[in-house]
Amino acid sequence: MIKRFAGLTLATLLLSASLPAIAQEAPATAPDTVTVHGDRPGPKYDKRLFGQFAEHLGKGIYSGIWVGTNSKIPNVQGYRSDVIAALKAIKVPLIRWPGGCFADEYHWREGIGPRGKRPVKVNTNWGGVTEDNAFGTHEFMNYAELVGAESYVSGNVGTASPQEMAEWVEYMTSPTASTIANQRRANGRKEPWKLTMFGIGNELWGCGGNMLPDYGADVTRRYSTFLKVPEGQKLLKIASGANVDDYVWTETMMRKAGDQIDGIGAHYYTIPYDWKKKGAATGFDEDAWARTLSKTLRMDALIVGHSKMMDKYDPAKRVALLIDEWGTWYDVEPGTNPGFLYQQNSLRDAMVASLNLDIFARHADRVRGANIAQMVNVLQAMLLTDGARMVKTPTYWVFDLYKDYQDGTVLPIDVQSHYYNKNEWTMKAVSASAVRGTDGAVHVGLTNVDPNKATTVSVKLDGVTGATVSGRILTGTAIDAHNTFDAPETVKPVAFTGATLQGGVLTVAIPAKAIVMLDIK
Repeated sequence: MIKRFAGLTLATLLLSASLPAIAQEAPATAPDTVTVHGDRPGPKYDKRLFGQFAEHLGKGIYSGIWVGTNSKIPNVQGYRSDVIAALKAIKVPLIRWPGGCFADEYHWREGIGPRGKRPVKVNTNWGGVTEDNAFGTHEFMNYAELVGAESYVSGNVGTASPQEMAEWVEYMTSPTASTIANQRRANGRKEPWKLTMFGIGNELWGCGGNMLPDYGADVTRRYSTFLKVPEGQKLLKIASGANVDDYVWTETMMRKAGDQIDGIGAHYYTIPYDWKKKGAATGFDEDAWARTLSKTLRMDALIVGHSKMMDKYDPAKRVALLIDEWGTWYDVEPGTNPGFLYQQNSLRDAMVASLNLDIFARHADRVRGANIAQMVNVLQAMLLTDGARMVKTPTYWVFDLYKDYQDGTVLPIDVQSHYYNKNEWTMKAVSASAVRGTDGAVHVGLTNVDPNKATTVSVKLDGVTGATVSGRILTGTAIDAHNTFDAPETVKPVAFTGATLQGGVLTVAIPAKAIVMLDIK
């Protein structure tokens, strides 16, 4: 989890508008055009691009995921039942834990054994609150299994030794009768877990140790050497990646440690203004809408820049680029702990999500994983909770709309769009992506970021045969439309009736500020 960033500069790009969710008729305008090249299939849209991030931060873990076995809130073995069901519904493929900055002060042995006997620490990164370690290795790994997700564990490079990290991997994965494996059994887990990814520290350039690139790469080589799993298993070793556009970090890591890793991270948060005054999550004006969407589109240029550095040493693209922290970051909600990073989630955030999922499609050959920050109650969350109540955010519904992209085949697209602009912010009004899903259907995502004007999009389907089209739409009556505990369904997908298919061409009438997912069968 990034605590500070270098200065952010922007590029020109996208936005969205204002019509009721039920308004699905676009005015007659010169059509924007999208061409889907079904005859030129691209790389796989890795399911891990829909990964989640759960850090020991605010109410992300405690009360958001874990309430304990004695809680009156409905739970399964201490895990919130409503959150489990919601995450399973969107097929969450992978969860990253325990941080973030928290990871590099986390000692795994403090989070095993009887909960009442685990040491109580202070979370020095997030709010200065006490951490009783009730949610540790067993709780996380079992939770990932319960949700049906793979596990991505971030190791402690900042304050722990290679031995401590190696023994943690052994504890989780070893089927042997070693002392450490038997300790896992004594703590209630007979069989080893499946560990998919292991992060070699987090933000080594910042809260993970304030390391310089050469030293960070040397440390990564050293720690990677001792990350060993049983024969027949595969553990993806992930290097700590760069801060925004620090391409020197990526180049150095690849040059010195590229042969020792399977992936490298990159972190980029969409912040409307700056780190001192980020802007409000709701109640914003159209300039803030356009500003935010324009800034999130910078993700494309960042991926291009980091990929270029990686290509110098890995032209075959063996090493994956993981955007393992991304999303919006606003000022916290009034009256909440500043260290808890709790923010509302509006239609603007839904736009940010769909735009990034489109960007990931364009770079799916190298970008093979991403973790939105964060899963519950923190930053751009999927879900918000308050006591026994839970609400699904607009971002959650975007992940629901796009879930059939998981492990599908990317179909290249061309987009010709008019431009939306507000003040100095200019971007294409229409963003799009397309995937041939594992279900055989072709899924086309279309986003109109213009908050004021509907548009008609002509979608040419080259190499795609289909007889029917159906879809869903996500929009709202205002640019900051959002769901609350008292009104949890203000922003929610409904059936979309504005698309017709004839002669291999889709004609799609998209309202202002709307996201549409079409299924062609």
